[in-house]
Amino acid sequence: MDRRSFLLGTSTLTISQLLFGCSGNKQTQLKVELLKGSIPSQVVNEFHKGLQQQVELKFTPVEQIQDLFQQLQNWQQKPTTTEEQGWKRFVPFGQAKKTPPADLVTLGDYWLKAAIEQKLIQPLQQLQGNQLKQWSNLDEKWKKLVTRNDQGNPDAQGKVWGAPYRWGSTVIVYNRDKLRELGWTPTDWSDLWREGLKGRISLLNQPREVIGLTLKKLGKSYNTENIDQVPDLEKELQTLNQQVKFYSSINYLEPLIMGDTWLAVGWSTDIVPILGRYPQLAAVIPQSGTAIWADLWVRPVGITTSNLSDGWIDFCWQPNIARQISLLTKSNSPISTNITAADIHKPLRSLLQSDANDGLNLRSVFDKSEFLLPLSPSATKQYESLFGKIKV
Repeated sequence: MDRRSFLLGTSTLTISQLLFGCSGNKQTQLKVELLKGSIPSQVVNEFHKGLQQQVELKFTPVEQIQDLFQQLQNWQQKPTTTEEQGWKRFVPFGQAKKTPPADLVTLGDYWLKAAIEQKLIQPLQQLQGNQLKQWSNLDEKWKKLVTRNDQGNPDAQGKVWGAPYRWGSTVIVYNRDKLRELGWTPTDWSDLWREGLKGRISLLNQPREVIGLTLKKLGKSYNTENIDQVPDLEKELQTLNQQVKFYSSINYLEPLIMGDTWLAVGWSTDIVPILGRYPQLAAVIPQSGTAIWADLWVRPVGITTSNLSDGWIDFCWQPNIARQISLLTKSNSPISTNITAADIHKPLRSLLQSDANDGLNLRSVFDKSEFLLPLSPSATKQYESLFGKIKV
């Protein structure tokens, strides 16, 4: 996934820095590397104003989750040999200067298992610990997501490895004008199989997403292990493939805007920003439930736990701050807020939760939705193999 999953290769970073406080040799620092656009500058400014001590805050936005994961890997890399360290000291520009790790980093929940397995991050707290004062305000669903064992798998007896601060989902986005010709609008995954959409759909180029939505249509879980035992799954996927014009995790919105496709499946963070600009587009969360993801704060290995970094996590979980993050970044919050439907731009109300009555439907859909949890290696191979087979 361009944003949520593993992608081979590299991409250019567009990095800017948000600094608060004056630099000084002995001044306390909080260094955070975060997903660009996931935290408003107003929130950082408000956090700084509330501090009781002189602190330098250094917040560095990074374009993609994959780049943040690679940064975690880079911080833990060690020189291969003593000899290499020796001769490279005399080669100008031989290697880039290694930057010290940040205190906290944004990571997607899908990457959590790999980060734990590779020993790139450390627990934020033990379950018995009480460093994070706002932890008790989280719904159990969020607590279970980030409570893992040392292999990175969900475990009620594990440790807390991440702090979710916003979330989104996989949604259906469609061209109103084109579907008006068909006389209906989509409400659930089963609509992707309807007559009239042959060659008009784009899907994410991801086995877990495509096979997952098909499993959901069949009343199964996104996290089904033995998919070779699910009746009609391959047949349903083959039929769906006939509806698909192309698979892409990156360039799926441009053809929809141009009218080359009529419907797409994509991530809410990609889709929400364009709905206000293109009134011919509308989006919906499938009623039977969907895949959901979370942006988390994680702590790199080697970083000393501090009251300042814990304070930032707790600050993001304060209801009034969670409300700002949700509204300003057009995402959902893991903390209950007093957001009303009137607070949300009308085209976005079908995708963002509110405390109004019309938010109850979204809550029920959320309860039927699932995180993409780690699968066994054999199950992962089944998904990849089946996905490759149906696309031929």
